[in-house]
Amino acid sequence: MAVKVLVVDDSGFFRRRVSEILSSDPTIQVVGTATNGKEAIDQALALKPDVITMDYEMPMMDGITAVRHIMQRCPTPVLMFSSLTHEGARVTLDALDAGAVDFLPKNFEDISRNPEKVKQMLCEKVHTISRSNRRFTGYGSAPAAPAPTPTPTPTPAPATAAPTTSSLRNPAPSPSATRQPVQAAASARVSTSHAPTSPAPKRKAYKLVAIGTSTGGPVALQRVLTQLPANFPAPIVLIQHMPAAFTKAFAERLDKLCRISVKEAEDGDILRPGLALLAPGGKQMMVDGRGAVKILPGDERLNYKPCVDITFGSAAKSYGDKVLAVVLTGMGADGREGARLLRQGGSHIWAQDEASCVIYGMPMAIVKADLADAVYSLDDIGRHLVEACL
Repeated sequence: MAVKVLVVDDSGFFRRRVSEILSSDPTIQVVGTATNGKEAIDQALALKPDVITMDYEMPMMDGITAVRHIMQRCPTPVLMFSSLTHEGARVTLDALDAGAVDFLPKNFEDISRNPEKVKQMLCEKVHTISRSNRRFTGYGSAPAAPAPTPTPTPTPAPATAAPTTSSLRNPAPSPSATRQPVQAAASARVSTSHAPTSPAPKRKAYKLVAIGTSTGGPVALQRVLTQLPANFPAPIVLIQHMPAAFTKAFAERLDKLCRISVKEAEDGDILRPGLALLAPGGKQMMVDGRGAVKILPGDERLNYKPCVDITFGSAAKSYGDKVLAVVLTGMGADGREGARLLRQGGSHIWAQDEASCVIYGMPMAIVKADLADAVYSLDDIGRHLVEACL
C-alpha cells in the first residue's frame, strides 16, 4: 500500500516540485496540498495522511503552530523543511519539540542541480518516518510536569566529581532548565514488541559516557540530559547525525536547558566532569587517552558525519573498560561496530527500548548483535546514568 503524503508549503513552486518528486515513486501517493498551517490541520483531519511535509514560514499559521495542533488532534509523522542557517536550526529544533519527526534542508539549488539525489533523499525520509513510532494517544502540545530531580547517592563522590565551573555557574536549575520537551507524551507510545526491563545498573567509575543517536535524537538527548545534576562526575560526548549548520544551535539549546554544561566540540577541547561535548556536524570527533578531543574533517567515504562508530571506536582504544555507551533512537546501524569494540574492551553498552524510540533502528542493531548490557526506556536512561555514575 502506498504511503499517503500531504504537502504543506506557501510556495506554489515548492509544493509542485515536492509533489512531483514524491509522485515519481510508485510507492508514495500525494493525497493533498495546503498553503498554510490552518489548511494543513483541516487537510490532515480530512485526508488522514501517513506523512506530512511541512514548511515553517507561512501566512495565517506557521508550521510549528500547525504541528502542535496536528499532534493534539490527529498525531501524524511530520517532516519539516528547514533553511541551513542558525535561525533555521533554531526553528527546526522548536518544530522537533512540537512533535515533528525529522527535517530536510530546503534548498532550491539542490532541487534543480541534483534532482535524483534529492528524490532519493526525500522519498527515503518519507518512507522511514511513515514507519516511525508516532501514532499514539495522549500526545499533546502542553508540557508535562517536570520529572523529579535525581537525588545523588550519599556515598562520597570521587575526586573527579568535585564542583566544576559548570556547577558554580548554575547551582540550581532555572524554570526553563526543568521544563520537559513538548514531546513528553512519548512515553505513552504503544509498541507491539516490548523488550524485557533490564535491572538497575551497578555503580562504576566510568571515565566517559558516550551517547549516539540519529532520527528522534534531539528530543531524546534533551530528555536524558535534563535529568543529570550539575555535578555529574563523568565527561560526556554526544554524537547526533545533524548538518554542520545545526549542531552549534543545538548545543546552545541544550546548555540553556540542562544543569550540566553543553557545547559544540572544538579540536583540543578537554573532557571534564559536568560537560557534554556535541560532535560538530559535517566532521568526525575522536577522543584520546589524555582526555583531549580531536575534530577531523568529514570523510566523504562515510555515510555519517559525525559517525557514532568513529567516536565509539576511539573511546574503546583510549579508555578500555571505563566507557558507558548509550545508543538512542535512529535509523540505520551506526554505532554497532563501535559498540562491538567497546564491548570487547570490557565497556558497557545500553540501548533505548523499542517502545520509546521514534525509529527503532540503531538500538535494534545493538540488541540484535547481542551487544546490549541493558535495554531501558528513554524516560529511565537519565536516572540510570545518575545511578551508574554518581
